Amino acid sequence: MQILLSSFAIILRVVTNSLSNVFQKKLAMNGENPIYVNFINYLLLSVISLPILFFIDYSYLNLEFWKYALLGGIFGAVCNCFIVLALEKGELSVLGPINSYKAIIGIIAGIIILHEIPNIYGILGVFLIIVGSYFIFDTASPKVFLRKDIQYRIYALVFSAIEAVFIKKVIILSSIATSFVVSSFLGAIFSYIILKTFTKTTLKKVCYKNSILYLLTALCFGIMTFTTAYVFKYIQVGYALSLFQISIIINVILGYKLFKEKNLLRKLFGSLIILIGSATILILGH
Repeated sequence: MQILLSSFAIILRVVTNSLSNVFQKKLAMNGENPIYVNFINYLLLSVISLPILFFIDYSYLNLEFWKYALLGGIFGAVCNCFIVLALEKGELSVLGPINSYKAIIGIIAGIIILHEIPNIYGILGVFLIIVGSYFIFDTASPKVFLRKDIQYRIYALVFSAIEAVFIKKVIILSSIATSFVVSSFLGAIFSYIILKTFTKTTLKKVCYKNSILYLLTALCFGIMTFTTAYVFKYIQVGYALSLFQISIIINVILGYKLFKEKNLLRKLFGSLIILIGSATILILGH
């Protein structure tokens, strides 16, 4: 039964992650400030999570819990901010597959911090991700990484990878529900600080069309956040992150269908190679 529930949570997480990106991109295309979109997303998520406050065991909330919760909140808010900034400038079908670079960053961090040398599978996985990237970017030139959308997405995945560790620790110290509520409220606080620090945007009345998109974004982001916590509860972070990469295929298809992005078959082929490379690193590469 647990395997079935975990599998359903993974599918739901993958789908809602892609849909959340779609709605965030639409808001950015409609003229909404990406940093403002990030804040409203967390603000609405906080409102949605209010009823859960009555079901939390507050005895969990000790100093160690708050240390990891605060770190997770900071990294989560910054991560999602960079995602929306990237979506404003780039193609969904390109930015989605870049998320698999998380596996390469994990290897580099392991070499520098833990002195872990990747095995042959790790090297093979890196090679496959690089080969797959050629089909996504339509170029082998490293100059592609000078593009702002690519840079923002890479920043996002770095913060996301670190955030995942803190989320796992918060869940171990408390519960899935507690992790969800705390990440929502702390995400709102830190995204507001980011908003006030880097923009002069204030709360404003939005048009009906955009208000619907905001609600849909928050709903998908909320489901994604909760299912992520659920999966982390029962599956090791490395394996979970590998399974989450399935969303890159959905992003390529949605980019083609909704935003008329080109080279569908080429990008699907590249995404499949990247997916295999990422899975090879995360499952066999250590």
